Amino acid sequence: MKIEASTIDELIERSGPQAAALRAIDELIVAIAPELPRRLFSGPSITMIGYGELVWANMSSSGVWPVIAVAPQKHQISMYIAAERDGVPLVQLHAGRLGRTDNGRNCVRFKRFDDLDRPALAALIEDAVAASAVQERIYGRDCARPVEG
Repeated sequence: MKIEASTIDELIERSGPQAAALRAIDELIVAIAPELPRRLFSGPSITMIGYGELVWANMSSSGVWPVIAVAPQKHQISMYIAAERDGVPLVQLHAGRLGRTDNGRNCVRFKRFDDLDRPALAALIEDAVAASAVQERIYGRDCARPVEG
């Protein structure tokens, strides 16, 4: 869901029913990984809070993609984890322990912050930070860019 915002606080405030969950997950990520730079990312169909950066490149362009990102959607929050271990996305390695979530390859979707198993989510975040520090693979895609500010 694309929410027009120029700051992280503005994104949270404009997130409607997801604002409380977005604020809670943001606070959790910052508490666990304060060393990751926190920036707003925006693309044609998404606005998200990004934490940390991984460099990516393809044949025609390059850029940065957040190690962890959270984005408000119409009915849920999506959390993207751009890290892997031994070629397996971390979301897949942690699936089944995160609480009431719907998981994709690199995405954890949840409706309420209380649906999450916080210790398991904290372990996923810590694992993402550690994996991204040593990850050699160039990661990402050209769908969102940092908002300069």
